[in-house]
Amino acid sequence: MHDTFGRDVTYLRLSVTDLCNCRCVYCMPACGVPRLRHEDILSFEQMRQIVAAAASLGVRKVRLTGGEPLVRRNIVDLVRMVASVPGVDEVDMTTNATLLAPVAAELRAAGLTRLNVSLDTLDAERYRKITRVGTLEDALAGLAAAREAGFVGTKINCVLLGGINQDELRPLAELARTRDLSVRFIELMPMGECAAWPRERFLPADAVLAAVPELAPVASAAPGVAELYRAPGWRGTVGLIRPMTHRFCGQCNRIRVTADGRLKPCLHSAAEVDLRGLSGKDLVQAIARGIAAKPGRHHMDMGHASQTPRAMSQIGG
Repeated sequence: MHDTFGRDVTYLRLSVTDLCNCRCVYCMPACGVPRLRHEDILSFEQMRQIVAAAASLGVRKVRLTGGEPLVRRNIVDLVRMVASVPGVDEVDMTTNATLLAPVAAELRAAGLTRLNVSLDTLDAERYRKITRVGTLEDALAGLAAAREAGFVGTKINCVLLGGINQDELRPLAELARTRDLSVRFIELMPMGECAAWPRERFLPADAVLAAVPELAPVASAAPGVAELYRAPGWRGTVGLIRPMTHRFCGQCNRIRVTADGRLKPCLHSAAEVDLRGLSGKDLVQAIARGIAAKPGRHHMDMGHASQTPRAMSQIGG
């Protein structure tokens, strides 16, 4: 289905929980966010119904997010349910990987296609400070388990944090030197916890090109928001995601559904469409309205914060 700006919407990001086992400084306050009541969280069957309705409108890719999706009990069952929906070609997951090692093989067997792993530093002490409660050892164990389980094309998501991890841009990028993965650097956005952060925290993605000057642009085999680069002899790629310095709204092909069943046409908009309690034709029509409501662009810049009232962990990114 096309939105009113002619963009073909084929990608659904589905938040399966508002909970997370980490407290990343740019994502949520140290005390966490107010927890949703159990009865307000979508059931697995409701999630499958939403995925099926979205698939009937042309969605082909589903990404499971959180919070942290691996804290949701029986998440392997949900992966299996979503992967079985007719029309869905790809089921991915964004995770911090700290809980991944014990379930990586099960997730792969259930039909999970690909992983995006959040990793903002390779320094153990800095990792603890950024996540507040996580350990780098657990995250790296999760990545190792993913490779052992047969996941390929894994993406590493690194948020650019001026004055925090900018000295690690080259070591992080070099994870792609000998591995079949993409290290993607994401510009920090003024939303939630970091909306009032000082300007020096917002590092432009061009800093990556300065740190690794041998990177050269490469064509992407699939549509996406990352500009891809590769250095001579490297096996993987480096991606730059620039919501602040190079808006990519014109290529946006996604919608988001929160764990409490609200469709967000845009990450940075306050607009939401309530899907709870709907089924059949009513559910399909509500999703179609959400797709039609996608704005042409976000209005976020260094002088204007995101308009969404939710924290990133409550949306799913």
